[in-house]
Amino acid sequence: MATVTGGEKMVAALQKYAGPKALTLRVGFLENATYPDGKPVAMIAAIQEYGAPKAPLGAIPPRPFFRNMVGAQKGGWGAAIAAELKASDYDAETALKSVGEMIAGELQLSIRATNSPPLSEVTMLLRGKYPLDQKIGKRQVLDAIHEVKSGKTSGLSGTSAKPLVRTGHLLNSVGYDVK
Repeated sequence: MATVTGGEKMVAALQKYAGPKALTLRVGFLENATYPDGKPVAMIAAIQEYGAPKAPLGAIPPRPFFRNMVGAQKGGWGAAIAAELKASDYDAETALKSVGEMIAGELQLSIRATNSPPLSEVTMLLRGKYPLDQKIGKRQVLDAIHEVKSGKTSGLSGTSAKPLVRTGHLLNSVGYDVK
């Protein structure tokens, strides 16, 4: 093995082995993903992931779909990258894009698989009373809280109790990129 000394020679040798540039794979809710009202999907995903115990209209419990996916799947990502590098004749960008698509799919599966904690009666009542395309504001939430406290929960039957996927926007906003 050759010994390299000196500033310029060392930089040239490192560049020879490092290749033209390092690449980064990002998977999740990227900065261009927003809801129709302009809210970043990443912000809503973080609230769902970690909860919001001091939310003004009632606590939102954590539903750790992202952490659960990473914990369950990260052990296979190194091998997946290695396999994709071999399959792509060591084209790092192609390999990372393929693995990014795989990880994004794993994240979507985790969102679909998340069922706990269950939705609150207030959320269930709101889902039962208002169609998907109707904006639910503070007034509607306060009314629903009052109805639940009064025992009026007739809006619950036939309503989907599945967390995280009511509109599909969070699920469909999972993305990846390679830079």
